[in-house]
Amino acid sequence: MNFKDYYTVLGIEPQADVKAVKAAYKKLAVKYHPDVSKHDDAEEKFKEIGEAYAILSNAKKRAEYDEVRHHHLNRSQHNYAGQAGASAGQHWGQQQSDPQSDQEFADFFNSIFGARHSGFDSRHSGFDPNQQHHGRQSQHDKGQDIEMEFPMFLEETLTDTLKPVSFTLQQRDAHGQVVEHPKSLKVNIPAGVSNGERIRLKGQGGPGQTKADNGDLYLKIRYAPHPLFDVDGRNLTIVVPVSPWEAVLGTKVKLPTLTGHIQLSIPANSQSGQRLRIKGKGLLSKKEQGDLFALLKIVVPAVADEASKPLWTELAEKNTFDPRASWSK
Repeated sequence: MNFKDYYTVLGIEPQADVKAVKAAYKKLAVKYHPDVSKHDDAEEKFKEIGEAYAILSNAKKRAEYDEVRHHHLNRSQHNYAGQAGASAGQHWGQQQSDPQSDQEFADFFNSIFGARHSGFDSRHSGFDPNQQHHGRQSQHDKGQDIEMEFPMFLEETLTDTLKPVSFTLQQRDAHGQVVEHPKSLKVNIPAGVSNGERIRLKGQGGPGQTKADNGDLYLKIRYAPHPLFDVDGRNLTIVVPVSPWEAVLGTKVKLPTLTGHIQLSIPANSQSGQRLRIKGKGLLSKKEQGDLFALLKIVVPAVADEASKPLWTELAEKNTFDPRASWSK
């Protein structure tokens, strides 16, 4: 598995905080989301930035990743300097990959996304070719069960979805050689699947010995991060930017949902941080559908143009509102 620099994927510095990670992800997710993007490689790009966000937004995973990344960059820099006489200041992206470091990264990535699953590319081995003879299945053993992470877009969870699954089974032949068998399936994912739910596909795992049954394949559902919505159980939250005058006077905005746009009425005198509930526009469960919450965020123009400055000045002079009045109490 080749090393991926997730900071480069998101276009951020290694010192970036969680807020910057989220902002970078959302910007790229809007650009490459398969539902709206015209890029040929949109789905692969979206999955890649989803991987990056899943790791860099989690403090524990990020700390582990940073350790592996540091080791990889040091080793790659040392190898490249030795082979090409390059200076130590050259960019890591121009350096040659190191197999040992790649393997360490693969081990790290597998520890996050599942035991033999190599990330979002849906490749998976049902047999470890490096295991010792005493660790192999006996002649009458059932085949190995396989579990792999299975990414789902939030929109896909609202209806029954037929999705392709591709993975690789490995086993030894009569001569003891490891043979790879690519396998592809079409799997019906029922509506309302939840994050972390496991779907069992009987007999689709590792091959059994002699007349023993094959193992089972388990798909562990993992929601792909969405560019607009945050998930809280079955409920969704979307941040809705509003101008100061919209907050004071009230307005109607075109609000995106998982099933299309709706008109949202923002009442007069709304406050930043106020949540408006849209019933039944969240994620589907086996029994009911969650809600969508619009989180209002009052934003001001980055620059006040010359034409509007007098109006802001007049407002400040005529309005008696003191946002810090509670400080004096």
